[in-house]
Amino acid sequence: MPQLIDNPCDQNCSLPEAIEALAQFDFDPRDEATTREAADWLRKLANNREFLGRVLLDRLAGRTETMVESGYGPQAIVLSPLRGNMFLRANIWPAEHDLCFRNSGAKTFVYGVPHDHNFAFLTCGYLGPGYESDYFEYDYEGVTGYSGELADLRFVERSALHEGRLMLYRAHRDVHSQLPPKALSISLNIMHVDPAQAWFDQYGFELESKRVTRVLSPNANEVFLRAAVAGGSDEAEEFAHWVGNSHPSERLRLASFEARAGRQTDQTAREDIWREGELSGSRMVAAVARERRAALAKL
Repeated sequence: MPQLIDNPCDQNCSLPEAIEALAQFDFDPRDEATTREAADWLRKLANNREFLGRVLLDRLAGRTETMVESGYGPQAIVLSPLRGNMFLRANIWPAEHDLCFRNSGAKTFVYGVPHDHNFAFLTCGYLGPGYESDYFEYDYEGVTGYSGELADLRFVERSALHEGRLMLYRAHRDVHSQLPPKALSISLNIMHVDPAQAWFDQYGFELESKRVTRVLSPNANEVFLRAAVAGGSDEAEEFAHWVGNSHPSERLRLASFEARAGRQTDQTAREDIWREGELSGSRMVAAVARERRAALAKL
């Protein structure tokens, strides 16, 4: 489960002070010293019980031009621009009896959607009893990410992100399935940004079977590749063929086979492409290719 951080600091700081302080060093979630320094500033900000209400009221009333934007879903509020390798965020977690929950449903707020993260972040309960989570761990290196793959999730505990609880969610290790809090709650996050994270997937899981259900993280390169191949040029086809057999991202390799097979109107030609995928050397591509060829054989 996420790493609990004991930080009893009773000082507080303003949002600008936290943003400026965090920008002065490189927060590395793999490094204990910088993690504790970042956690110290998050604790100080969480101890300021008035800043978030003022920020949101000023934004609603049009009294400020400060960047306070919604992002990462309807309940996520970006509190700072990207400075170095991090930014600050607040998350609002409605309870089941709140109108926004009743109107939008649980999945809008990622409740009941077991998932990991392809980024690390520090989080602290700021207001309310906090969402509950069933926490699991798994071996990311042992998973390629195709739908139905066994992920061997290991249950750890169920607990709530209550006020003052400070934790580090570790990329590609911690999995949680969130449950609505008993009352409206808010958490504060320091989000770590790694330029390489776009090439590492975030997964959804099915808890009973302990299997991957789908990839959750978007990747624009997949869309670009599919659009280029759909255009029908020889250059795009040649590039897609190289991607399918040589690119370090298995997900992009799979996209190249899907793009090439999708252009074929002849069933035999599609089967040949997926047969090539089975022999590509990628576990993800091979697993999907076998399924696609079996489906074509039933037509």
